[in-house]
Amino acid sequence: MSLGDDQSYGDTARGGAGDGYGGTGQTRTRLPDGDPYGGARRGGRSSTRSLVTVVGVVVLLIAAIAFANRGGDDSASADGTRSTGAGENKPKTSTTAASGTKPVETKTDGIPSGFADTSQGAQSAAANYAVALGSTGMFQQDSRHALLDALYTPAAATRLRTPMDRAYSADFLGKLGLDAEGKAPEGSTFVSRVVPVGTTVRSYADTTAKVSVWYLGLIGMSGDTSTDPVTSTWKTWTFELQWSSDDWKITADSQQDGPAPVPGDDRAAGSDEISKAIEEYGGFTYAR
Repeated sequence: MSLGDDQSYGDTARGGAGDGYGGTGQTRTRLPDGDPYGGARRGGRSSTRSLVTVVGVVVLLIAAIAFANRGGDDSASADGTRSTGAGENKPKTSTTAASGTKPVETKTDGIPSGFADTSQGAQSAAANYAVALGSTGMFQQDSRHALLDALYTPAAATRLRTPMDRAYSADFLGKLGLDAEGKAPEGSTFVSRVVPVGTTVRSYADTTAKVSVWYLGLIGMSGDTSTDPVTSTWKTWTFELQWSSDDWKITADSQQDGPAPVPGDDRAAGSDEISKAIEEYGGFTYAR
């Protein structure tokens, strides 16, 4: 889940000297009131000014027409493409623009469900499934099994249950500061969150889709005695999805590191601040 390509936050061109944002170094002279030429205006200068005015009006009119034509009736379709007239070849909507389509109306066991059988539906499903699979529920056996059954096809869930249980072993949990049942010590808060930044479709068909989710992850233990503080990580999670039981289900998934932006200069929060933020700020339902 690139921000580096988005220049809308502080990277817009700044005016230099002489561009309207600073002084030009020129001296301005105030002319006396009235006609500085002492009578009738000179015809040549008046004609030049009239010509400049007319040209300016024409330029503004052309710009207005172009803008109106750009915002015509070619509305965006559900799959992100614009409808065009016969013989036209108008540009498609940016692939990074939000669709504005609400993903789902329902949840199953707290997990968004009932996604549309479309490319947008597959992307929305992948983003929300990444959030669920990156939650603290994966660190406790009962909730982990429930997540597998809810998000994966029956065959995939059965195949993954034992390997997942081995992966979330007592030794692994202990390294994170959790007990053998995946619970945090009293007075500490275990943090595991996935925050999707964007999605992309690798392939799509009527009943299958392959979607990658670029995300920021938070994981660690927040507490006075913690030796594993909450840190951030950037990864890409790719899901192979299948349309099953009127929803998208995962058949396989994989992860890779990055792409990670350059870290900023933000002050690291204390454990109390992190614990309070985790308790106060809930998650979202993500839509493409």
